[in-house]
Amino acid sequence: MEAEKQGRGTLTWALRFFLSYGFVIVLVLLTIAMALTAPGFITGRNIMNLLRQISITGIAALGATFVILIGEIDLSVASTIALGGVIFASLQFVMPVFFAMLLALGFCTFIGVLNGLITTKAKVASFAVTLGMMGFVRGLALLYANGRPIYGFSDAARWIGRAEVGPIPIPIVLLFLTLLATYYVLRFTRYGRQVYAVGGNESAAFLGGINVHRVKIIAFSLASFLAGLGGIIMSARLGSGEPIAAQGYEFDVIASVVIGGTSLRGGIGTVQGTLLGALLMGVIVNGLNLQGVNPYWQQIVKGLIIVGAVIIDRQKRRLG
Repeated sequence: MEAEKQGRGTLTWALRFFLSYGFVIVLVLLTIAMALTAPGFITGRNIMNLLRQISITGIAALGATFVILIGEIDLSVASTIALGGVIFASLQFVMPVFFAMLLALGFCTFIGVLNGLITTKAKVASFAVTLGMMGFVRGLALLYANGRPIYGFSDAARWIGRAEVGPIPIPIVLLFLTLLATYYVLRFTRYGRQVYAVGGNESAAFLGGINVHRVKIIAFSLASFLAGLGGIIMSARLGSGEPIAAQGYEFDVIASVVIGGTSLRGGIGTVQGTLLGALLMGVIVNGLNLQGVNPYWQQIVKGLIIVGAVIIDRQKRRLG
């Protein structure tokens, strides 16, 4: 009897360990598999290319982590990326690049404020609010750009997307700076503690004196701000502002957050986990591309990974 209990305890411990660190194990094993099967995967050039590829979705995913941590969702992130890109592309013609960036980021942040206000003040589910805003913001980007790409970037405007610090491209530098900033906010600030409190138990957080509406509005604003930054990087890298850019990116952004261990119910998760989730998605796409795998299979694989991540989250909740 005692041996049976001990066996069950060992099995439970092993299950908890896998549920907590399984995606890291999968990332390591997948990287090894790609290194053995995909020619050129483990090269400095390809690794930099991989990190550059995930920089835009990674930055947006770090912002989306705040929204999912409070138990909400933002489906308008991809449209906000496109809007930030076209606004920056048009303004860099008429003002210094720095101010063009500030205005583009400011407008994108305002989209987040609207998401937060409607969700909290009108008491509408964030899924419905941001689903509507996804169409509204995409239409706004198309209207603003008259449905056409905005070309003609100056060298200064393209710097943020194409320049390098030593051997490291600026988008990668910005990705890791964003990681450090968001990690600091969640780990060491009062607001970070409030985010976890609201996501863990909104009613208890309210009774504890936390301004729940304020926490949520700031979370949505941060998500849109970082989506806008991703849009600026994308347009600078491409050399044009594309109103149809980033279509489907909301899938990759939310997938990165969930795969990285952030619970869709809120209250559990980290930004470093989100970055690892983005890396996992990037390794899959990069490795399969090097092997010439049909892109449709990539969508199937990514979809299955998300389903698996949700199942793991449910099991973690059940085991406590």
